[in-house]
Amino acid sequence: MTTTPAHDKRIAEMTFASVYPHYITKVQKKNRTVAELHQVITWLTGYTEADLTQLLKTKVTFETFFKNATLHPNAKYITGVICGYRIEAIETPLTQQVRYLDKLVDELAKGRKMDKILRQPR
Repeated sequence: MTTTPAHDKRIAEMTFASVYPHYITKVQKKNRTVAELHQVITWLTGYTEADLTQLLKTKVTFETFFKNATLHPNAKYITGVICGYRIEAIETPLTQQVRYLDKLVDELAKGRKMDKILRQPR
């Protein structure tokens, strides 16, 4: 699926710090914890807790956030629809990576088990 250049640019320039509070609100409304949210983010990106704190403090864009991340090898198994886009069909890598994160947060908020969210082998 092709996103528009304007859409991709907007996502690239959005800061992680501006979206992070929404992630917290979303998961806490469904009785999930910030620690679980961090587990999901660190699994996907390879960042540590200290890295997340620094990234939030410096207000990095999603472009920088994902450029410096080490995406988990199982991230390619994150599929489905989020924000009206089929994740596996998104052609722009950065937009796809941001949607990976959105999908994981959504699954956490919906009460999915952590081993399923983190695409753990059985």
